[in-house]
Amino acid sequence: MSFAFYLIAALTVAGGLAAVLLKNTVHCALALTVAFAGLAFLFLQLDAQFAGFAQILVYIGAVAILVVFAILLTRGSETPKDGGIFSRTWLAGLAVAAAVFAMLGWAVLQSAPGLPGATPEPTVTVGDIGVALMGRYVLPLEIVALLLTAALIGAVIVAMHEKEGGK
Repeated sequence: MSFAFYLIAALTVAGGLAAVLLKNTVHCALALTVAFAGLAFLFLQLDAQFAGFAQILVYIGAVAILVVFAILLTRGSETPKDGGIFSRTWLAGLAVAAAVFAMLGWAVLQSAPGLPGATPEPTVTVGDIGVALMGRYVLPLEIVALLLTAALIGAVIVAMHEKEGGK
């Protein structure tokens, strides 16, 4: 494994830990964006271009930015006044994360003997996926875009009503 892999993996893990451990929700959302970017870079390093670019477009470009806007619009970004930057339940979260990691590790180790030695390279390219999305699957793609737009408008309306009710 190369130095770049270890650097990207450390960045991804640090972003994930910061997203879980920090108290300020804006900082948590931005740390989650760093973790998403690290995952995208790992996909790109593994020659999974479609998964990497989809990670960038969908998770960084849409989901993470939508989370940041939702937090800022609903005024949920205030830091609690009880002191410290870490949540009180970080130890419980660490225990749950360790348990999930142990279960996933056990599942991977149990499935390793059943894996084939070498798998053939996929014959589908990113261009083929793009042609399929803009051809055969254009209607479902447009429906998803319409649904995401409606969700964003709904979030803005809910935030506006909460702001008016607080006055």
